[in-house]
Amino acid sequence: MSKTTSPSPVFDVSHRSVLAIAVPMTLGFVPTPLLGLTDTAVIGRTGEAAALAGLAIAAALFDLLFSSLNFLRASTTALIAQAEGRRDSAEVFAVFWRSMALSVGFGLLILALSPLIIGTGLSLMGAEGAVAEAAATYIVIRIVAGPLTLSNFTLLGFVLGRGMGSVGLALQILLNGVNIVMSITLGLVYGWGIAGVAWGTVIGEAAAVLAGMAFVFWRYGSSALPHLSMLTDAAKLKDLFRLNRDILIRTFALTTAFIVMTRIGASFGAVTLAANAVLMNFFMIAGFYLDGIATAAEQITGQAVGAHCRKAFVKAVKITGLWSLGLALLSVAFFLGFGVAIIGFITTTADVRAEAVRYLPYAALTALTGALAFQMDGVFIGATWSAAMRNMMILSLAGYLACVALLVPLMGNHGLWIALNLFLALRGLLLLSRLRSKLDQTFTDSQ
Repeated sequence: MSKTTSPSPVFDVSHRSVLAIAVPMTLGFVPTPLLGLTDTAVIGRTGEAAALAGLAIAAALFDLLFSSLNFLRASTTALIAQAEGRRDSAEVFAVFWRSMALSVGFGLLILALSPLIIGTGLSLMGAEGAVAEAAATYIVIRIVAGPLTLSNFTLLGFVLGRGMGSVGLALQILLNGVNIVMSITLGLVYGWGIAGVAWGTVIGEAAAVLAGMAFVFWRYGSSALPHLSMLTDAAKLKDLFRLNRDILIRTFALTTAFIVMTRIGASFGAVTLAANAVLMNFFMIAGFYLDGIATAAEQITGQAVGAHCRKAFVKAVKITGLWSLGLALLSVAFFLGFGVAIIGFITTTADVRAEAVRYLPYAALTALTGALAFQMDGVFIGATWSAAMRNMMILSLAGYLACVALLVPLMGNHGLWIALNLFLALRGLLLLSRLRSKLDQTFTDSQ
């Protein structure tokens, strides 16, 4: 297949170009907790406590499984953005089909391992009796959508890599919207209960895949057709696997940090554990728009690397950094001002409320301490500096564990929250410390 490549242009980066990606993706992340709330409400109205507990366990297992595989979205965005920057249209679609093949392959592997996933997952979560039966019912159905879920990761990565934030938003709204409607219809109207909620998810994923593929072929026609050569380029496949491996290791390290926090928080008793869980919602809320800025950083820095335009890269770093910092400062002020009311809305338990208010300043601060980490992750993924990102994450995790070991015995839950904030700050600062040297390696001359 002939390669269609045009001279790499010098392109401008503006606040508008950053927000054109960041705003739609922030809005796209918002329906996710709404979906979880809907599923919980549907099962809650059946009056079956075991089904509700089973849903919570099954949802937690799938969150862990698929969040670990979200590297498929990130790597696709980065590599397509770089090909877009080079104006290499053939490589844009080659990356898409290589990533799609990898997504489907992982999805089929998940299906093949489903008996092991069900047995091991339920055992680790301590599910028994009716709770285990309900969770298994959900998992057996939901896991059918594995290849579809991962294909949607690739489709989202494709449109984001091409700078189509509004299309990404539309696909996310379609996926979650269909999911919510079908979960209510099948779970409540038809009385399928937890099975109906699971099938609603499968149908939502299928609708998004069909719409995404239809868009690709409608927009690009025969140019989007796959060719065998796309899947047999050993060097390109190696680059894709390397990038995905490094992002996966980074994700596991990040997950480990939060698991450690939960596990140690549990040792302080049920009230403190519940209070910490309530407060982590503040970090999750801030993560919606910080992740949106990070996604914009991925696309624009990736395009700048492809175009070999250092000026555009540096400008992208400055603008996304400015937005991350500004939004983080606003978040801290908002959470400190309205945090007590938000805590009261989330929980009605008096002792949990009081405990959460006690540690509220630490939770509010996570938006600020995490802002640079989110942004730098986006920059390093977009530039495909994945080895450096992986190594800095491992160093950050080591620093976090050291802080936990030192501060928790001295300060209890205060020490745990301080360690988390230090971990978030360390991630961003370590990545920032590598930025100049990586820039000089990537851009060997001044553009």
